[in-house]
Amino acid sequence: MTSRNTKTVSSSAVKQPRPELLQIAEAVAREKNIEKEESIAAMECAIQRAARAKYGLEHDIRASINKDTGEITVSRVVTVVELVENPMCEISLEDAKKAQPDAELGFEFTEVLPSFAFGRSAAQGARQVIIQKIREAERERHFAEFVERKGEIVSGTVKHVDYNQTIIDIGSTEGVIRSEHNIPRQSFHIGDRVKALLVDIRPESHGPMLILSRTHNDFIAKLFEQDVTEIYDGLIKIMGIARDPGSRAKMAVYSPDNRVDPVGSCVGVRGSRVQSIVSELQGEKIDIVLWSADPATYVMNALSLQEVKRVVIDEEEEKIDVVIADEFLSQAIGRRGQNVRLASLLTGWKIMVVSESDDSARRVAERSSRMKALTESLGLDEMVAQLLVSEGFFSVEDIAQSDIGEFMAIDGFNEDVAKDICQRAVLFVEDQEKKFFEKCEELDIGDDLLTLPNLDISMFNKLIDSGIRTRNDVADLSTDELLDILGEGAIPRSKADAVILDARREWFEDNNEQE
Repeated sequence: MTSRNTKTVSSSAVKQPRPELLQIAEAVAREKNIEKEESIAAMECAIQRAARAKYGLEHDIRASINKDTGEITVSRVVTVVELVENPMCEISLEDAKKAQPDAELGFEFTEVLPSFAFGRSAAQGARQVIIQKIREAERERHFAEFVERKGEIVSGTVKHVDYNQTIIDIGSTEGVIRSEHNIPRQSFHIGDRVKALLVDIRPESHGPMLILSRTHNDFIAKLFEQDVTEIYDGLIKIMGIARDPGSRAKMAVYSPDNRVDPVGSCVGVRGSRVQSIVSELQGEKIDIVLWSADPATYVMNALSLQEVKRVVIDEEEEKIDVVIADEFLSQAIGRRGQNVRLASLLTGWKIMVVSESDDSARRVAERSSRMKALTESLGLDEMVAQLLVSEGFFSVEDIAQSDIGEFMAIDGFNEDVAKDICQRAVLFVEDQEKKFFEKCEELDIGDDLLTLPNLDISMFNKLIDSGIRTRNDVADLSTDELLDILGEGAIPRSKADAVILDARREWFEDNNEQE
């Protein structure tokens, strides 16, 4: 359809300025705190409704008010269309050309109608329309106002309380704190003053409903931003927050300025700053820790540990094992594991806290297992196996893939011993491979299974022994099922995920082809 041209058919009605309408519009706009244009638009809707009631609802009646003079114009519009469905407001192109030769589809004929007096019923209806439109304008203004404040703290007074939610009066509108967004065991009474974080705004018929939260992590961040000027000014950055609302929270802070003490600034003199926030959160304890780019240091800070015996980082799995003295174990773990759980949430690392004695026992058992595997596989005596494990040769495959020079560097190993050990390892691996492929041939194991990534012969053997024969069999497994088959510690979870995804690749390719 072409752009709408209009042809106005003049009327004999005499039009007079109505400045009192503009005065009324300005007064209403001031009273309701809306724009004057919105007030005028409400009047236009009211006049349009009354005109349709007078001239017929089937007509396309439009009304407008001149914003300079207050003059009211009521008109009837007929649109040029290809197929006429409503002759009261549509006209065919053929008939339109009789009246206007250059008329085309989308062309509008506008007939200005004579002015009329509002009857009692029309006036009442117009009043209701104006009230409704002004309320809608108010709701839209309030909605737009609070949309800009999303993520900020708002305050109000408690208006209503029930078992599932608390209604907060926030001046021109209302907010709701649902039970899941309220601090556990905290109760409110009508008239109480409450602060909460604005997390969402939902349009309702009576106005925007503000969804508030006192359990959101950002609620703590905004409280500190209000009370700690260094955070507000950007001298201190909040790097992360983890909470058990009403019980305990951890917040990591950092300052790019070495002259600023981020932890001390947040705590305040004699804890004044942090205590005011703890009071607002109904006694929720807040641990303020120093953020660090070094994962080990960051985890130690998050756990509030001054001394650790050993830290083992698995970057691939994003896992950290922290070994501490036995007497500090319960402190590090916390009540019901709360301390280590919050530290894990704060840092983003999976943290395993182990006592020194348990770690020592685990390492001894692991060492004995590796030594036993080497002595049984290569026929080595226990002393030689112990030396190899101590130097980091944990499996026969490690030995077979190593250079002789690496063994000659071990105290007590000469060239003959090194060559003998390497030769035994190579022969053992070759024999295992031969047996494995014979087994695959006997069981008719296809290459589709053996080309899966991240798996070695010992792992493929475990899969086959568990009844896995094809790639589809692996695709049917979950990651946990695959890890159970391969055994604890055989492969990281991330690599197990990659195996499952690779096995399922054909499923996705088939779906794409069907689409």
